[in-house]
Amino acid sequence: MLPMEFTKKDLNKTLWVKPEEMNKQRKWYRVDASKRTLGRLATDIAKKLLWKDKAYYNDFWDAGDFVIVENAQQIKVTGKKLADKLYYSYSGYKGNVRKAKLGDVLEKDPTKALKLAVRGMLPKNKLRDQRMKRLKLVVWTSTRYDNFKPVNLYK
Repeated sequence: MLPMEFTKKDLNKTLWVKPEEMNKQRKWYRVDASKRTLGRLATDIAKKLLWKDKAYYNDFWDAGDFVIVENAQQIKVTGKKLADKLYYSYSGYKGNVRKAKLGDVLEKDPTKALKLAVRGMLPKNKLRDQRMKRLKLVVWTSTRYDNFKPVNLYK
């Protein structure tokens, strides 16, 4: 069981939590992305996936929560980012660098921009793919994950 309060006698002890206990502690959060800014929303999601808001956060533990993002097609961006921000993909072959503007990416797949933003904010280690699997992106609203009783991230 995870200790919820730390006392003075606990300061010199190393806290070690079993993975089974971490899986029991995971919560489900629901986020309505309509009229939210892309970067600010991505930072809040990354914190929940990392479990960084907990007192016993460690970078080598994968103990984050699940996040469901609804209305991903209604994300806002500020300034001229729709025309200026570029996403690059490289296949490894000479001359195969492909560029796509943020506006085109949002038009083709509305969830891809948010997915790439959150992925870029997570640590680049072996746990990043496991953390990204806990991010569920939905284009409109869905009742698919209601049996997990998700809590609204923003009140």
